Amino acid sequence: MANPIPNLFKIPELKEKIFFTLLALLIYRAGAHITAPGIDVGVLQEQFRQLQGTLFGVYDLFVGGALSRATVFALGIMPYISASIMFQLLAAVIPTIEKMQKEGEEGRKKLTQWTRYATVGLAFIQAWGYAVFLQNFSGPEGARAVVYPGFGFLLSTALILTAGAIFIMWLGEQITERGIGNGMSLLIFFSIVETLPAALGRTFESFSTGGIGIPALVALAVVIVGVMAAVVAMTMAARKIPVQIPRKVLGRGRIREGQKSFIPLRINSAGVMPIIFAQSIIIVPGTIAAFSQWEFLRGLSTTFQPGSWWYYLSYTVLIVFFTYFYTAIIFNPVDLAENLKKQGAFIPGVKPGARTAEYIDHVLSRITLPGSLYLAAVALLPFFIFDLFNIQAFFFGGTSLLIVVGVALDTVQQMQQHMLLRHYEGFMKKGRVRFRGRQRYM
Repeated sequence: MANPIPNLFKIPELKEKIFFTLLALLIYRAGAHITAPGIDVGVLQEQFRQLQGTLFGVYDLFVGGALSRATVFALGIMPYISASIMFQLLAAVIPTIEKMQKEGEEGRKKLTQWTRYATVGLAFIQAWGYAVFLQNFSGPEGARAVVYPGFGFLLSTALILTAGAIFIMWLGEQITERGIGNGMSLLIFFSIVETLPAALGRTFESFSTGGIGIPALVALAVVIVGVMAAVVAMTMAARKIPVQIPRKVLGRGRIREGQKSFIPLRINSAGVMPIIFAQSIIIVPGTIAAFSQWEFLRGLSTTFQPGSWWYYLSYTVLIVFFTYFYTAIIFNPVDLAENLKKQGAFIPGVKPGARTAEYIDHVLSRITLPGSLYLAAVALLPFFIFDLFNIQAFFFGGTSLLIVVGVALDTVQQMQQHMLLRHYEGFMKKGRVRFRGRQRYM
């Protein structure tokens, strides 16, 4: 297939999945522009620009600006993702959760239900805190963001935002089940992509006013394309460990021939999570300083602002640390070695069991270092580019770039799998063998 795009809508099942996904995303983005009742959005957005370097600014990026507009979908999909990460981390220390992860479909269903309950609780806590923040929020000349403050506003806003978060969780699950791609990831993907037109508009406005010259604009475009290509290459890069499956007699004269396979260990097994963890920690001083009058906190916030070497060094160390930390949580070499041993498979030159687990852990530790440095480079490169070309704001940061590329690759791969399956189904239907002559019965 030289150009598979025209063939996407020729497959009825795939066409229905694509249309359902687009409809769900349209509903999500429409709800992200409906403001919660009793809030003056103008006052809120005017002051929210000062919080771009804080935790609120990062959260607002993942929900497509819904937080700064105080919409019914202001919390986005983040409470569900926070609950999922929480259970993923707890599985490393609580045997009950780890057991449920290994129980198959029933265990996963029970864990999913627990995650939903935790999402409701986290969403209500975040919604109540955000309502309190809005009620205490004042703009220039004492203008209030909340028209009618009080307990009624706090309760109604908390319930509305919690209901919005639950609806988004359901919408994401429906996309995963009935649409194409991972629903939760696609919701974040389109929230980030939605900011592209505004960011491009600001860039070209700066170009028209003389803030950016033509050489800088061309160089910026080349660098962005190059970085995106490098991100794609590193996202798909993997270290292949060879695995030998020996010949086995299955009974009644059936023999399974020996096979050669491999275990793909990704260079970037942790994905974008180390950057999110590191970013959540490093922006804490700035977030606290934004609501505090202490000179010490303000000085600390200035020290850890983008542009300082303390910021770059701390950011890099945190990313490397969380890359190893998160990889150790999501990847268990002991379980992998046990599964290989149960299947009778082995790594050539390595004894099955504990030696195999040690070998896999050794290889994983070695490839995680360049993976962590690559994440740090992707996270910090936009800051150097913006300083070099004197750009105040643009679309791609390190976190958003990795999310957009990762989700796009995953969605494209799922589409290709559907098309490949359809292709082979058609081949089998057309290539059906018909027997002639008398039919024999055994």
